Amino acid sequence: MNKDMFEKGLEIRKSVLGAEFVENSIKTADDFNMPMQELTTEYCWGAVWGREGLPRKTRSMLNIAMLSALNRPHELKMHLKGALKNGVTKDEIREILLQVAIYCGIPAGVDSFRVAREAFADVAKAAE
Repeated sequence: MNKDMFEKGLEIRKSVLGAEFVENSIKTADDFNMPMQELTTEYCWGAVWGREGLPRKTRSMLNIAMLSALNRPHELKMHLKGALKNGVTKDEIREILLQVAIYCGIPAGVDSFRVAREAFADVAKAAE
């Protein structure tokens, strides 16, 4: 593991997903899934999200579309919350999900809209 890239990824991951969420994911990892936490933090968040070629807002928008298309509701919900932190608006999220519905199918769009409403509700509740 590249310690510098892991630390860079950890900073970005906490910034986008929230420190409490990330710290809990790492704290609760065991011998079985800790390697996945390390891989995700180092390569996904450090090596890719840490590149300067795209702003975080754009990366968030891409992730929303890809996770919707792949039918990954847990990851989608997490990234929707992160997208809001990265400056993606609800209106932009709606447009992304409409695009998903047309290119990936109505069921993918319907599920993604449902997950987005849940994520928005979670964010609003946390802000109270």
